[in-house]
Amino acid sequence: MVLDSDLESTVASADDVPEASAVHDIGSEIPIEDVFDEAFMAEYTEFDSFEEMVAASPSKASSPAELDQVPTGAWDEFIAETTAFADDEEMVLAARDHWVAKKLDL
Repeated sequence: MVLDSDLESTVASADDVPEASAVHDIGSEIPIEDVFDEAFMAEYTEFDSFEEMVAASPSKASSPAELDQVPTGAWDEFIAETTAFADDEEMVLAARDHWVAKKLDL
């Protein structure tokens, strides 16, 4: 399932959109739990949290910190079977848009 992002048009039509630096320190890392939050996971996956999803994946990984233990092809197949997305890239881009919309109150 491809989810079309209308984030750009939403931002363009919104009043008072803050600068990126006002909502996030550009030099700091975004915690994975913030990007793949409970709302995102509940709406688009079979899991309550990203950690639960990684633990259920076809690998020995039990947390997002161990995600590199999941073979790429197996991870994409797992995503296609357990989420609304075709692969990792599609899911990551949707999670990014979800996080940005949340930060901007859109």
